[in-house]
Amino acid sequence: MENANLKKLSFEKALKELETIVEKLSGSETSLDEMLELYSEGIKYLKQCQSKLSEAEAKIKILSDELPGKTEEM
Repeated sequence: MENANLKKLSFEKALKELETIVEKLSGSETSLDEMLELYSEGIKYLKQCQSKLSEAEAKIKILSDELPGKTEEM
């Protein structure tokens, strides 16, 4: 998948693709060349998932900082 299209992918869809790749990599009938290609593709989906999680974490922090009576423990 192209990087531009990958960046538009939701967290859930990227995670599903990553899970599919992990299942394929776990199969005993996958050739080494195919495993390397799948691994490379999986890294792209993993980075997309991490990016989406970081964005969500940043939004949650902003919203939490706006809460009235916010404590230092948050």
